[in-house]
Amino acid sequence: MDVYEAVTSRRSVRGFKDEPVPREVLERVLTAAAWAPSGSNIQPWNTYVLTGAPLVELKTCAVERVAHGDQWDERQYEMYPATLKSPYKDRRSAFGRERYSALGIAREDWEARQRAAIANWNCFGAPAALFCYIDQGLRRPQWADVGMYLQTVMLLLRAEGLHSCPQMAWSQVRETVAEVLSPPEGLILYCGMSIGYEDPLVSFPRTGRVQLDETVTFVGD
Repeated sequence: MDVYEAVTSRRSVRGFKDEPVPREVLERVLTAAAWAPSGSNIQPWNTYVLTGAPLVELKTCAVERVAHGDQWDERQYEMYPATLKSPYKDRRSAFGRERYSALGIAREDWEARQRAAIANWNCFGAPAALFCYIDQGLRRPQWADVGMYLQTVMLLLRAEGLHSCPQMAWSQVRETVAEVLSPPEGLILYCGMSIGYEDPLVSFPRTGRVQLDETVTFVGD
C-alpha cells in the first residue's frame, strides 16, 4: 500500500472484528511512528497500548460508568471552542447529521444518541486500543507534534491492513483510564484510539471533504 492509498483509505472506523492484532504488528507500527516529526526532537507523546484482559477491564468499567449516568471527569483541555464559527460549525453539524441519520436516530432522540455514544467506550468492538498522553507543561506546538505522531500511527496501521478510530471521548472518563494504566502525575490524556480489523458487516458512510479551493490558496506560478 503506497502513501496515497494509506491516506485516502484511512477513516474513523466504528465497527471492528474481534480478531486479535498481533503484538509484533503493533510494535512495528509504533517503532516506525517514533520517526514522526517534533520540534527540537522532544517527542512529546506518551503512549499506552492495551489488549486482552486489561482492555476488557477498561471497556467494562467505562461502559458501566457511562451507562449509569455518572458525571464526566473535568476536562483538561477544551475540545471545541464554546462558540464555533462558520465554516467549522457547519462542517461539524453536517457530520452529526450524517452519522445519526446512518444509524436511523432522530436529532431529538437523545436517549438513542446516548446509546450510540456508549459504543465509544467499548472501542467499537476493537481488540486493541492506544491511549496517548502529553505532559501538562507542554504547549500548543507540542500538541501539534502529538497530532502528527498519531496521524503517522494511523497511516502505518493502514499499511498493515488495520483500521483505527481516534477518540477524544476518552478524555471524558480519564480517571477511569488512569485506574487501569496508572500514568505518572502531570500527564494529560489527549485521546484514545481503537485499533483492529474492520468489520465489513458494520455499515457507516464515509464523511466527505470540502473542495480544495475552500481550504488551500496557491500563491505563485
